[in-house]
Amino acid sequence: MVQSLQNKSFRQLSKIAFLALALSLFSCGKQETKTDGKFTFGVWTTADAKKSNEEYSKEFKKYKDGGIDEVLINTQTDPKLLARLVPLAKKEGLKVHAWIMAMNRPNDSVALQHPDWYQVSKEGKSCFDNRPYVDYYQWLCPTKKESRNHVLGLVEGLAKVEGIESVHLDYIRFPDIFLPISLLPKYNLVQDTELPQFDFCYCDACVSKFEKEHHKNPKNSHNTSIDMEWKNFRLNAVKAVVDDAYKIAHKHNVKLTAAVFPYPEMADHMVRQRWDKWNIDEVYPMIYHSFYDEELDWVGYATKQGVADLQGKETKVNTGIYIPGLKSDAELKEAILQAKNNGAKGVSFFDGNALSDSNLKTIKAVKASL
Repeated sequence: MVQSLQNKSFRQLSKIAFLALALSLFSCGKQETKTDGKFTFGVWTTADAKKSNEEYSKEFKKYKDGGIDEVLINTQTDPKLLARLVPLAKKEGLKVHAWIMAMNRPNDSVALQHPDWYQVSKEGKSCFDNRPYVDYYQWLCPTKKESRNHVLGLVEGLAKVEGIESVHLDYIRFPDIFLPISLLPKYNLVQDTELPQFDFCYCDACVSKFEKEHHKNPKNSHNTSIDMEWKNFRLNAVKAVVDDAYKIAHKHNVKLTAAVFPYPEMADHMVRQRWDKWNIDEVYPMIYHSFYDEELDWVGYATKQGVADLQGKETKVNTGIYIPGLKSDAELKEAILQAKNNGAKGVSFFDGNALSDSNLKTIKAVKASL
């Protein structure tokens, strides 16, 4: 949804980090908890207000003709642009999800007026002016009332747009305490332990609330990496934002979905994100096997793990597939089948710009065969 550090075109187009991307799609109608049983196909795409309606209609038709059912559109949280694009996509037979960068808010003109809204590292440095990994990592605190309300206000602005299927959260987590293994050489890093410059959030609001609840200061912990209360505090801070966003979305008769890390235990370890415990309609785990130096069958493994962790819940899984990480259309077909055969209700591709005519032909053929 998302929510890459290596993909230049993605950075230029959406200003979104390769690390946390996001996303995927789903085909449920508003406020419905059951799907029609079909395996669905989605794609993430970033909007450009300068493009004409004719250009967008052509793009959406290309997706539809290639077997795509839904588009997750990043409009930089601009509800007016989203409202312009929704009817164009629906006319071509596509469902639309409003993709939003949630806790990571690069170049947010409102947030930038409030330096105290930003997350603070264990070293005491704020994301406002000391950003981990890349300059567009500008993370807001999920605990501080003002920053979380700002994010929830953006969610509501998108939820009000007529005709969308869901608000799709991306970067709904903390900054990466551990990078995907294939990215470490890019930053000349070894992350065998939790490093303080990548460990968030130690702002006054987080520390004060934690002290009130647990009667201890995390800054004084002998080893915060094994302080389960401190870790769980941060998991719950993210969950609280998601759960409030869920209420807002459903109030406006739309779903809440999210781009998440591959499976809950991994997300917990890498980015303080435990998505199997959220109130949410569908998740789009970004199972980008190449990020982790894994083989293609890892798509099936991670999908199966996420489905198992959600057992007994209504939440559905859509597997996110990273197109540049595939070597051929044969691998594209295999990735789709790995997701379907391990319990996903659909797949979503990152991203629209990466889909070739050959890819779309393959998607259409696989869809017809299911």
